[in-house]
Amino acid sequence: MLQRTNPFHAGELKAQARAGAWGVSDWAAGFIRPSMPDQHRAFFTQLPFLVVAGADEAGRHWVTLLDGPDRFIQSPNTTTLEIAATPDRHDPLAKALIRGSDVGLLGIELATRRRNRLSGTTRPHPDGFAFDVRQSFGNCPQYIHERAWRRVTAHAPSRAMASAELSAGQIARIRAADTLFIGTGQRGRDEHPSNGFDASHRGGAPGFVAVTDGTHLRLPDYAGNNFFNTIGNLLENPRIGLVFVDFETGGLLQISGRARVDWDARGSHDPHAMRMIDVTIEAVIDRSAALSLRWSKDDRDLRNLVVTAKIKETDEITSFHLAPADGRALEPFRAGQHLPVELDIPGQPAPVGRSYSLSGAPGQGTYRLTIKRERHGLASRHFHDRIEVGDLIRARRPSGDFVIPDGTSPLVLVSAGVGLTPMVSMLHAALRTRSPRPVWYVHGTSDGAHHALKSEVAALAANHPDVRPQVHYTRPRPNDQIGMDFQVEGRVTAERLVQLNAGAGAHYMLCGPAPFLADIQSGLIAAGIAPERVHFETFGPSA
Repeated sequence: MLQRTNPFHAGELKAQARAGAWGVSDWAAGFIRPSMPDQHRAFFTQLPFLVVAGADEAGRHWVTLLDGPDRFIQSPNTTTLEIAATPDRHDPLAKALIRGSDVGLLGIELATRRRNRLSGTTRPHPDGFAFDVRQSFGNCPQYIHERAWRRVTAHAPSRAMASAELSAGQIARIRAADTLFIGTGQRGRDEHPSNGFDASHRGGAPGFVAVTDGTHLRLPDYAGNNFFNTIGNLLENPRIGLVFVDFETGGLLQISGRARVDWDARGSHDPHAMRMIDVTIEAVIDRSAALSLRWSKDDRDLRNLVVTAKIKETDEITSFHLAPADGRALEPFRAGQHLPVELDIPGQPAPVGRSYSLSGAPGQGTYRLTIKRERHGLASRHFHDRIEVGDLIRARRPSGDFVIPDGTSPLVLVSAGVGLTPMVSMLHAALRTRSPRPVWYVHGTSDGAHHALKSEVAALAANHPDVRPQVHYTRPRPNDQIGMDFQVEGRVTAERLVQLNAGAGAHYMLCGPAPFLADIQSGLIAAGIAPERVHFETFGPSA
């Protein structure tokens, strides 16, 4: 049973209200779970490292990275991870992890830009420590810089240098960093599931972290998932931990201090920051070669793609058709995967990376991205306003594991808004298989003016009897015809999906904003749909 209580503590609720993110707590209980779905369990068990946030014996907050051999993380059940690794004696969290304590975990894959977050408690385990989940949820891949990793076989023990402030060399490393990990936490008097620690990722162009002097940093806070876990924790407890990774040497620069939230970021060094976090440093631990992993920005798979068509689907949504600029065949993709792109945007000090779901049919030799212009979307506005036919963009190979399950089980493809992009690709793919399978295509939007790719889906449904379309308009216009443009007036709901009678073996593929996903996912499971048959993908800054 999914957690249905309010998943947020007082500080998070206060931060949401201050930022105008009203109503988040009404839907997030279905998105923040007290256990891990199977896709998250599988994700954690194949990671080469974990990010861990917690506190030392003196109460100072720290963040560290733990690495280990292949499959050093195991998940014997939906609420447990067993981690066959422990920090070395120089790590400020070494004793906390072994003896058992509140910690936050972040699983992140820098090569594919996936991440999932957990909070809970540790306890002793023969091979390292075990972790019991209190809260679990996924994150969208914004601001993650892709890196490929490798292991170093001859790994010397790390050396540690402790200080109360940053040296000139450490300041230079921070100013060159494009990635950091941040740890915060709080514990209320009750046993609320929000108690404990949160480990989070922050990324930006090199220099996105401003160094005021040896004991003061300013961190930008960008548009995110509107949960405000980090900001909310700081409102309850100002202690903070940071770690900067030297990706070339495996070194960790760990910082502990206190933070203050600056809600007015207009005077900040970053014009895209929504807020700033001012950090006063109290302790620094610099550990050289702390990890056996090394990372590199592998640009070998970056390719130039040429825009061959720019098609306006609605006032807000435009499709971009892409072909190889060098004439070599494009990497194949599976329906549901996304395409990582890098954009040179005027005024930005470094290329801006984003990932967009591929909306076209696999196997066509080209890619199609169908992108909504977001009011505050740096990349989406660049696509809509500046990218034209004939322009080049850089892209990596398609990636992602939100794909159609194998077999011939019925599929229910469910989307809202621009969440239709992977679903249209899945619809194409499902209809091309030799073994036909029943497919329901369920999409929700406001009206015909906002209904992207309408004609394409209608043509597929008309030519394939296995497709059952059900389009929902919440506010149809007078000229929108029920039965032709749409089938249902009103929102897509879990109750309506169950009424499709797709059968116990059906797989439900969901894509849309986080509130939509939380509502549909929790409703399906409450109606008796097995959790392993509900698959989802979020999109956008509020994912």
